[in-house]
Amino acid sequence: MQATPASSRVPRGLAKVVGASLIGTTVEWYDYFLYGSAAALVFGKVFFNAKDPLTGTLLSFLTYAIGFAARPIGALVFGHYGDRIGRKRLLIISLLMMGVATTLIGCLPGYATLGVTAPVLLTVLRVIQGFALGGEWGGAVLLVSEHGDARRRGFWASWPQGGAPLGNLLAVGVLSLMTTVQPDAAFLAWGWRIPFLLSAVLVAVGLWIRLGVDESPLFKQAQAQAEARKAAGEKEQPPLLAVVRHHWKDILVAMGARMAENISYYVIVTFVLAYCVDHLKIEKQTALNAVLIGSAVQFCLIPVFGALSDRIGRKPVYLVGAVGVGAWMWAFFALLDTKSFPALVLAVTVGLIFHSAMYAPQAAFFSEMFSTRMRFSGASIGAQFASVAAGAPAPLIAVALLKSYGTSTPISAYVSLAAVVTVVALLFARETRGSELTEAEKSGAADTADPVDATDAEPAPDVPARAAQ
Repeated sequence: MQATPASSRVPRGLAKVVGASLIGTTVEWYDYFLYGSAAALVFGKVFFNAKDPLTGTLLSFLTYAIGFAARPIGALVFGHYGDRIGRKRLLIISLLMMGVATTLIGCLPGYATLGVTAPVLLTVLRVIQGFALGGEWGGAVLLVSEHGDARRRGFWASWPQGGAPLGNLLAVGVLSLMTTVQPDAAFLAWGWRIPFLLSAVLVAVGLWIRLGVDESPLFKQAQAQAEARKAAGEKEQPPLLAVVRHHWKDILVAMGARMAENISYYVIVTFVLAYCVDHLKIEKQTALNAVLIGSAVQFCLIPVFGALSDRIGRKPVYLVGAVGVGAWMWAFFALLDTKSFPALVLAVTVGLIFHSAMYAPQAAFFSEMFSTRMRFSGASIGAQFASVAAGAPAPLIAVALLKSYGTSTPISAYVSLAAVVTVVALLFARETRGSELTEAEKSGAADTADPVDATDAEPAPDVPARAAQ
């Protein structure tokens, strides 16, 4: 039986929190996706001395993938301190780090000026981006989830997820505008830098809005309880150790659930640019416009799928997306190969619709797996560690497969295999719809008690998701 929410009333100030989280994640994803789009279109020529377009793109995507390696580190650091000192402070830090790194990329001289130093500095800045994003996602979705109620958590928590397609929409839109108003030579010389420099303005707006929101009430409550236990002489494990001890199965489920979602997305919105421009010889503008349209549709559909997960459950919606994207990838490349713009739009848009079915309920789904004092750590670790094996190498693997086989068939098989992994992970997952996040605090002391002071008894269930389905 699903837990019954105590109230269906939308908590006061929730809309402001949702808006702040959405705008902040949009800015962060704008910065992050801008790098991905530029890696497909520009960086291979500007920062790498490669004569073959696919080789230059491959090297460019290598730096792109390195950024993902920093995301789990960011998840560990931000998760630990986010569970210790609060969600809001860490979100401000992550936004500043991302904005500074992106702006500096826009100022970085290319290979012709700095030689091998140019790609090295580019890689360092990409690592900073990855570190910041590793902490951003967990904090943003938790801030909304912990302000909201159980009845509509899937809907409200899905809005920060909308920052990904909206950020990609802005990134691709600005690049598309620059390629439209500039000849290729001017775009490669300096035009591509303008979208990166614009990040400074977006970050300033995001900071202004985020500074005005309140800390999560559930975190304040859990922190007060932790301080009371400390005053009583009880010891607590650090959140990172506690979440690994008590929630390792949930972390593995979250990682598996991300495989199809993460891999498919970076193939659909990032690799597709390299595939169309370098392999099919389609105009950059045509490929960019297809991604623009698909991202706009996805942004509109994410809250719809989030609301649907409130009605029928997180798992059914997620499963539809995983199975759908695994099957669609076989039609995806066949449509691209026609070189028809309507076919390109259809391929990207349908792929992103299936992705939305996974991405929309993910925020509430992962939040409901963990208790408050270790929720930032658990959700961030589960999401970001998966990105190293999923999103990080996805464009790189896709380019390597295309270069080796000259056909898209192995790439379709690669995404389909990821879908199988996600389906298996979901079969082991618990349905969490309707769970009250505050239920986890009833056993908070058992969750985080130092093993030296705790009893040897098996810890009591600490996750709202473990309520009977």
